[in-house]
Amino acid sequence: MIMSAPPLLLLLLPLAVAALLAVVGPPPVTGSPSPLEDVVIERHYIPKLCAREVQIGDFVRYHYNGTFTDGKRFDSSHDRGTPFIGQVGLGRLITGMDRGIQGMCVNEHRRVTVPPHLAYGSLGAGNVIPPDTTLIFDLVLLDIWNAEDKVETHTLSKPEGCVRTVQASDFVRYHYNGSLLDGTPFDSSRNRKQTYDTYVGQGYLIQGMEEGLLGMCVGERRTVIIPPFLAYGEKGYGTTIPPQASLMFDVLLVDLHNPKDDIIMDNQVVPESCARKSVVGDFMRYHYNGTFLDGTPFDSSYQRNSTYNTYIGLGYVIPGMDKALQGLCIGEKRRITVPPHMAYGENGSGDVIPGSAVLVFDIHVIDFHNPKDTVEIRVTQKPEECNLTSAANDLIRYRYNCSLLDGTLIYSSDHQEKPPETVLGTFRVIEGLDEGLRDMCVGERRVVIVPPHLGHGENGARDVPGSAVLLFELELTHIQKGVPEGYLFVWLEDSPEPIYQAMDLNKDKEVPLEEFSEFIKMQVANGKGRLLPGRDPDVVIKDMFDNQDRNKDGRVTEDELKLKVDEDNEKLRHEEL
Repeated sequence: MIMSAPPLLLLLLPLAVAALLAVVGPPPVTGSPSPLEDVVIERHYIPKLCAREVQIGDFVRYHYNGTFTDGKRFDSSHDRGTPFIGQVGLGRLITGMDRGIQGMCVNEHRRVTVPPHLAYGSLGAGNVIPPDTTLIFDLVLLDIWNAEDKVETHTLSKPEGCVRTVQASDFVRYHYNGSLLDGTPFDSSRNRKQTYDTYVGQGYLIQGMEEGLLGMCVGERRTVIIPPFLAYGEKGYGTTIPPQASLMFDVLLVDLHNPKDDIIMDNQVVPESCARKSVVGDFMRYHYNGTFLDGTPFDSSYQRNSTYNTYIGLGYVIPGMDKALQGLCIGEKRRITVPPHMAYGENGSGDVIPGSAVLVFDIHVIDFHNPKDTVEIRVTQKPEECNLTSAANDLIRYRYNCSLLDGTLIYSSDHQEKPPETVLGTFRVIEGLDEGLRDMCVGERRVVIVPPHLGHGENGARDVPGSAVLLFELELTHIQKGVPEGYLFVWLEDSPEPIYQAMDLNKDKEVPLEEFSEFIKMQVANGKGRLLPGRDPDVVIKDMFDNQDRNKDGRVTEDELKLKVDEDNEKLRHEEL
């Protein structure tokens, strides 16, 4: 950017007064002018807006064509390509020009006719201006300033909420259009499609811009007018800024921070109840909208319809976000402002995040958990009498609502034709739900919170996002006690002795499937035994029979019937039972 000139260019050198005239053209024919004649001013063009007029003591920069009354040109700053620079009213110009230029506005065009006694009089000027010659100057004023001038700022627009303004030592990012006082553009950050980024008050800018940026709000737009001695002074800058040029900048402040800044957190919505706050090592799912400090969006998890999922405090996200995500409640909404040194720094990130950008995140915590979390169970209703509770291998029926921690309902048994049932401990439901359904009485109600590693894990399931914590509202409606693992049938009372004779209903010393099935069903009907629940009883009994029919002839003999010992109570059991 032009303002980042080497320090030598920022120094003002003593003002040098240029020569007024160059030698061109032959002398004109002259008459005898009256000493009472004054300058004649013809204003050919007056700008609609004229914030300032030339006064005695002002410095001016202007282009001119100088001619005699017959139209012959004797000098022209246009031909030299360099406007004239001088001070008005202090005798540094011919008297007629001193008078003729007063009251001019920048960009005004006027013709000034100067009689000889207010020009070079009876002596003339060398071989260029004959004695007693009337001179005509066609002027256009380019610039005007005074040694007493200061930086001038005009606010064009300003955001309503402005909690912070630019101070010395801040780092700013801003867009600008730079022009000379006559409107001639010399530079624009917008044309480069890149903000100008710099520290304020540390000598990286011309002095006038250092002053002009102070007090600005992000999103504010202002005009900054800088006199030459607070800009590039007598030397100017390259071919774009002439010597002794006032500069005018249209500035829009995009970003502002200080290297000492920490993250800023504004609580927006905090849940009434918060059983736990996030800590280092937790895994969090959250939604966010990301914007720059001027409100320009750069990213949103909502647009992707997918939460951002990460461990917190372990370096998986930018340092500012890592810090800000600690100490939050599930369901909390918070605005987080992250300075660049805690975000993507001077380099930014790809084409999305520019260098040295302050980032603003509006986040909504959906849920979080820790890999060490267990199933959380809260009993909300329990019958006064509870003599039977659910356990492994029991067949149970239950009602449930399953939702995410933000309240989003995923599944409900009310939407199914039949109440769901499962055999506990047989991996028919997720591990956390299986655990939450144990030790329940019929009629008992619970809230069960299942962390993802005991639910559907990182991949999720149909309608269940990956790494989602699940909340179940449960009610147990039925229990059918089961049998120990590895058994198809258990006795609830002592088995008949001898058992084979009791099983051989027609006493023909062989038991076909029909007779075996009738015997087992009688034991179940009389409450003396229990079949493995959750499967078709005929299929279970057929499996039991096949286990005893060792020669596969369709009959069980007394020799084939084998017994085994239950190690817990030394009670005889049939092998298939």
